[in-house]
Formats: sequence, structure tokens, C-alpha cells
Amino acid sequence: MLEIIESIIWGIVQGATEFLPVSSSGHLVLVPSVFGLRPPTLTEAAIAHLGTLLAVFIYFWKDIWAIIVGVLDGLVKRDPFGTADSRLGWFIVIGTIPAAAIGLPFEEQFEEWFGSPTMAACFLFVTAALIVIGERMASGDKPIEEMTWLDSIIIGVFQAGALFPGISRSGSTIVGGLLRGLDRSTAARFSFLLGIPAILGAGLGAVVDLFSLQNPAEQMVPMITVFLTSAIVGYACITWLLNWVRSRSLIPFAVYCALFGAFYLIFYVALA
Repeated sequence: MLEIIESIIWGIVQGATEFLPVSSSGHLVLVPSVFGLRPPTLTEAAIAHLGTLLAVFIYFWKDIWAIIVGVLDGLVKRDPFGTADSRLGWFIVIGTIPAAAIGLPFEEQFEEWFGSPTMAACFLFVTAALIVIGERMASGDKPIEEMTWLDSIIIGVFQAGALFPGISRSGSTIVGGLLRGLDRSTAARFSFLLGIPAILGAGLGAVVDLFSLQNPAEQMVPMITVFLTSAIVGYACITWLLNWVRSRSLIPFAVYCALFGAFYLIFYVALA
């Protein structure tokens, strides 16, 4: 029973923090340390990511279908960038390259850093700073149809920053979009769509790892629990954040990140 409860906790943590700009990686590292829970295994964390991916697919299924059709139609007609949907598909591919180029060669180093709660707490301050900078400098109203190759590359570089524990992927990519002049809704929408390849890659690897365990059947119930919980909570958070970001500032999330990071550093490092 305890294992199921812990799976629900990890599903809630991942589902909420994957999309809210507060760093899912930071919370998956810090929450166990603060509350004395066992940390999620890499497989559990990746399965939880698959749950959030399902949330993205359900919420944006019309957009995703239009992108797939647009890309395929463009390839058939030998005009791959002829429509807004086909360009958006290629922008997602391009935006994924920076994180892949940095993350794959240094995968072991990043995994080591993900085991450090202190580093995650410190990088929460980076997330807070990015959000404040993005809000202060945001002034654009460019819709997604007017995005350029350079926009996608720069937003992809911001996404690569989330390889560090404590730096929010959604927060950094939304900020990247705001700095490139995208309107607030477009920045958030592209952030969620851009996360699909990265989340999918991690999740598929977890499925392979799950079936390579000695007794995979024993792990099915907790894995299904964390998957469904993260999907439900993730969908709710996508809906809520998209409504919030249209007309409200992200500064409250920056304040939260700074306070959570300071709380950990003061009470679990300085006073230890």
C-alpha cells in the first residue's frame, strides 16, 4: 500500500511541475529529501514523464494531428515549409536539437547532478531569475504563425538549460519565447509542444527498462498508478496554466522557486 501511495505522490509531483514553471526535476530531487520519502527510481520518473506526455497528446491532439498531416503533405508535395502547420513541425524538430546535442554526450554527468538536492535548490534560483527577466523584457505579440527558424533555435537553447536539475523546462522555454517576441499564449503553447520529443525519448527508454526487470509484473501496478496520476494532474495543469498565462504574470512562480530553494539551503544545508 505504501508503494502505491508513493507512486501517487510522484505522479502528482511530476504532473504538476512538468508544466508549471517550477522545475519537475528539481522537485523530484528535493521533495524526497525534504519529506523523508524514498526518491523515485529512474524508471518511475520516466513513466511519470510518459503520463505527462499523454496529457499533452490529449490536450493538443488537434494541433498535433494538424502538424503531422502538414509535415507529411509538405514532404509529398516537395514543399515541406509551405504551411504554418508544417513549419511548426520542423520548428519542433529544430528546437529539440540543442538539448540533444548537449545532453547525449554528457548524459552521465547530468545524471550525477540529478542526484544532488543542493544543486537542484541552487538552480531553482536560476529558474526564478529567468522568469523575472522574461517578464520584464516581454513585449511581443507575435503569433505562432509568424515564428522563425531563429526563434525555434533560441527557444531550444533555453530548453537545453533544463538539463540541469532545478531549471524548469517549461519556464525556460516560455521565457525564451517571450524574449523572442511571442505573445504569452503562443510562448506557452510552443513550450508544451516542444517538450514532446524529449519526454517521449525518456519515456520509451523507461518502458524498455521496465520489461528488463526480473519481475516486471510486480512493478506494473505502481507504474500504472504513477502514469495515470501524472496524466490527470498534468492535463489539469496545462489547462490552468494556459488560462493563467494569457493575462497574468509568471512572477508568483519565480517567488515560489526562490523561496523553495532558500528553504532547502537554509534548513537542510546551513543548519545540518
